[in-house]
Amino acid sequence: MQLRTSYRQILAISGPIMLGSAVQNVIALTDSVFLYHTSEADFASIGFVGVFYLVVAAIGYGFSRGGQILIARRYGEQSYDRIGRTFYAILYFELGLALALYLFMYYGTPWFFKLFVDSDIIYHKSLEYLSTRSWGVFFSYIGVTIVALYTGIARTWFIVIDTLILALVNIVLNYGFIYGRLGMPEMGIAGAGLASSIAEAVAFVIFLVYMIQDKHIRQFRIFRLPSIDWDLIKRVVHLGAPIVAQSIVGLGSWFIFFGIVENMGERQLAVTNLVRMVYLILSIPCWGFASGVNTLVSNFIGARKRQAVFPIIWKTAKLCFFVTMFLTIPMTLFPEVLLYPLLGSSDMSLIQEAKPILKILLIILALFSVAGVFFSGVVGTGATLFGLMIQALCALLYLVFVYLVVDVYDAGLVWAWSSEIFYWILVGGITTWYLRSDRWHYYKF
Repeated sequence: MQLRTSYRQILAISGPIMLGSAVQNVIALTDSVFLYHTSEADFASIGFVGVFYLVVAAIGYGFSRGGQILIARRYGEQSYDRIGRTFYAILYFELGLALALYLFMYYGTPWFFKLFVDSDIIYHKSLEYLSTRSWGVFFSYIGVTIVALYTGIARTWFIVIDTLILALVNIVLNYGFIYGRLGMPEMGIAGAGLASSIAEAVAFVIFLVYMIQDKHIRQFRIFRLPSIDWDLIKRVVHLGAPIVAQSIVGLGSWFIFFGIVENMGERQLAVTNLVRMVYLILSIPCWGFASGVNTLVSNFIGARKRQAVFPIIWKTAKLCFFVTMFLTIPMTLFPEVLLYPLLGSSDMSLIQEAKPILKILLIILALFSVAGVFFSGVVGTGATLFGLMIQALCALLYLVFVYLVVDVYDAGLVWAWSSEIFYWILVGGITTWYLRSDRWHYYKF
């Protein structure tokens, strides 16, 4: 499949990735919606521990994106025999990483959460959620490896189907395990973790069955189990490590943000979690187009079409902006109408308190939709270390901003969320400057 710079092909590749790359967003959203109806403490807790698990998921996803870029480059070069070996290099590393993080969640989080959480209720409920959620990391990491393969070769349509199945299974099991329905035990927030882990396992099995029947990928020798290629694993890690670090810095700073907000009180944390839930929904196009531009940029460079890189990034950013704004404007301006079907609570006070922040969210997503695509364009060129430097600098300034407005000046939630505007302006400005320079032309792998 030869890639072109047309809007149609950008949509064809990025559209399915919007769902595939947002699996954890879908899970976090489903968990939050169901727990909203149990208690405010459950809802506030899933906001905190949900961000923590997004960081865990982002580590595996970051390494898989490094592999995705590598597979896309080989696909552009038409080096098909090297794609299968790259896939297994990613898989072997992801499995080892999943084991390490599972052990950390099992043994290390009781101590780790003590550093950030003041409320005993939030602390214990967060650990309760992880007690059933932690083993799902194995299926999550294998899943993102498979997604990296299919995204790298620009065959993304089945990602949509698999993600929809995952979401449906998660919804049914959440209903059963959280509330004790459908003959299942009532487990509360622990049931949300169990439902999500089982849903990821089901999604993995279904994708595996599809892979076995997919004749197209046989040319990549996917079903010939190779020996461990340590040099190739090192190459994947070298390319993916800065992306992982970017994710840790980005989501980690958000985790710290939630920790700062938690110190303001459980009510403020609940309001912030509601805004986060809306953010997760509305940012799905941003993550999809950002992941899609990784494949497009790397493929064009592999095919020796570097002159097409900036135009394809700019076209993708414009599409991302219009799609995001189409969804964001009505949701942020009329939250009572559009959130009621999801939340369905007679007490709308939480939504009323969130309305000023949702207006700030409109500006945040307008900036994110463009700056996020430009940033992923930089990563797609192979300049992942420079991307890490950008993210680290911007995240540091972001946290300083949050600390000043919350802890020093006590300016409230609206100003705390305004730090995201500051963050994306910085990211967009630096990445635009970098892409217009010729520095990224020298990255080879």
